Amino acid sequence: MNIYFSGLGGVGIGPLSEIALDAGHHVTGSDLQDGLVTEQLRARGVKLVIGQDGSYLRETRAKTPLDWFVYTAALPADHPELLAAKELGIRTGKRDEFLAEFLKEHNLKLLAISGTHGKTTTTGMAVWTFKQLGIPVSYSVGTTLSFGPSGAFDPKSEYFIYECDEYDKNLLHFSPFLSLLTSIDYDHPDSYPSEADYKATFRQYVSQSTHTIAWKRDLDYIEQPATDSIWSLSTDETAALPLTGEHNRRNGTLVLKALEYLGYNDAVRNAQVLGTFPGTDRRFEQLASNLYSDYGHHPEEIEATLQLARELSDHIVLVYQPHQNWRQHFIHNQYLNQFEAAEAVIWLPTYLTRENKDQPVLTPQELTANLTNKEAVRYGELNDDLWSEIQVARDNGYLVLCMGAGTIDGWVRERLQS
Repeated sequence: MNIYFSGLGGVGIGPLSEIALDAGHHVTGSDLQDGLVTEQLRARGVKLVIGQDGSYLRETRAKTPLDWFVYTAALPADHPELLAAKELGIRTGKRDEFLAEFLKEHNLKLLAISGTHGKTTTTGMAVWTFKQLGIPVSYSVGTTLSFGPSGAFDPKSEYFIYECDEYDKNLLHFSPFLSLLTSIDYDHPDSYPSEADYKATFRQYVSQSTHTIAWKRDLDYIEQPATDSIWSLSTDETAALPLTGEHNRRNGTLVLKALEYLGYNDAVRNAQVLGTFPGTDRRFEQLASNLYSDYGHHPEEIEATLQLARELSDHIVLVYQPHQNWRQHFIHNQYLNQFEAAEAVIWLPTYLTRENKDQPVLTPQELTANLTNKEAVRYGELNDDLWSEIQVARDNGYLVLCMGAGTIDGWVRERLQS
C-alpha cells in the first residue's frame, strides 16, 4: 500500500510510519517541523516535507495512487491536508482506525496499556522486557526510545504492545486481548464533558477487552467490579523492583502480571530483566548533571514524579509549565499539596494550544492560589534569567526538574547545546 501520514514526526503518527515501513508499505507524508522521528524516517529513505498546506499531498497523489491518508485526532476538520485528501477521494482515517485494521490484517493479539498516567513508561517497560526475554514483539510507544525505534513490526510476533490513548475516545477503536490499566483520573475535558463520561468510557473499554489487569484503586474509581477476566491488584502486591519511584514499581508490576497471564512464568528472570529498564525519553529523563525533564502535566503526575525525584535528592527545584488553558480551567482547583516535595517551584505561563478563544487565560497567580506551599513559588519565563537560575541551582547541588508537555523540554535542550 501507499500511505500518506500527516504529522509523521509526532509521537503518535511517527511510530505508525515505522510499523508501515517494516510491513513493506510505501510511506510518505509531512509535518510542521523537523524532529528526531523525521530524521529517523529520512534515514530509512522516506520522502517527507516540512509544511502542510496540502500542496505536497496533491503532488504525490498526481504521481501515484494513495491508499490511506492517516492523521491524528488533534488535526482540525478544516486542515488543508485533510480537506485535500477528501477532495481527492483518498481514504482517510485517524491513527487508531488505521492501526486497528493493521492488527486485524496481521492477526496480532493486542496488549494495550491505557490509563491517565503512566501509559508511556509502562508501554516502554513492556517492550523492553519482551525484547530482552527474546519474545518476538511488534509495538508502538508514544515517545522516542534509547533501545530501538518508537514503533516496529516483527512478522514473527504474536503480540502487539500499544500505548492506547483515551484522547478523543481513541481506545474504543480496539478490543484488546489483554489490557493493562495504569493510574486513572479525570482528564481531557475537551473530549469528555463530564467525569461520569470519562469513567463510562473506561468501563466500555474494559468490556471490550478479553482480559484486564488493573489496580483496585482504579477499578473502584471507574466503578468497575473485578471478575474472573478482570484481575484486581492491591497495593501490597507491588513488586520490589529496583526501579526509582513508587509509581514506576507499580507500572512494572503490571508488566510482570501480564507476563504471568501470558504464560511466561519465570518470575525471577522476568523481574531481573524489568529491573534493567533504561527508561523512556521525556519521562524523568536525565539531560545533564542535576537536570531532568518530564512530560507530566497533571497534578497526580507532578506529585508522583516529585516523589521519584526525592529518592535521588532532598533538594529539588521544580520548573513547571502548565499545558493548555482549557485543561487548567478544569484542574486548577486540584493544585493543592502536590508540590510540597519541591524546595522551590518556578511557575511558567501556560503553554497554549487547541484553545477555546472564549475562555480567559488563567494566570500563574490564579493557578497557584490554593497551593499549600505557596511560599516556595515564584513566577518566571523561558528566558536568560531562568536559565541562569537553573544553572546556579545545579551548581549548588540541587536537582532541577523541568516538567510540562509544551515547549519547556525543547527549550532546555536548546540551551544545553548552545
